[in-house]
Amino acid sequence: MVAMRQYQVVGRKAPTDKEPNPAVYRMKVFAPNEVTGASQFWYLMHQMRKMKKTTGEILDIIEITEKNARIIKNYGIWLRYDSRSGTHNMYREYRDLSLTGAVDQMYSEMAGRHRCRPRSIQIIRTGIVAAKDTKRPDVQQFHNAKINFA
Repeated sequence: MVAMRQYQVVGRKAPTDKEPNPAVYRMKVFAPNEVTGASQFWYLMHQMRKMKKTTGEILDIIEITEKNARIIKNYGIWLRYDSRSGTHNMYREYRDLSLTGAVDQMYSEMAGRHRCRPRSIQIIRTGIVAAKDTKRPDVQQFHNAKINFA
């Protein structure tokens, strides 16, 4: 699987005579490249704001990188995915050096456990979770002060 990258996509409805200054929308998406990131932006904008690629324009696409990727953090990912039986909401926790690494872990785990393709997963929200607020045993096992890897 190609490594995911985080992009900030800025777009708006194309200006018209009726609406010369349309509202600008900013969205953070995870995609393997800029083209897929722009496509994902239009897919989500069509769902939320009834805006299509043919009636809009992308103003900017910027790749977002982790400022300090040498400190391990706990990440929480809220997602929605489509399975054979319906749409499901889910919360996942991962430990990684960067958010994109945690998202890669999530895509791999969802493919392995739920047979879920990346195109059927929508990331709703991500965030850094404090050690005391983690819920999953797979993440909590690393918070033991007496842990030993010898």
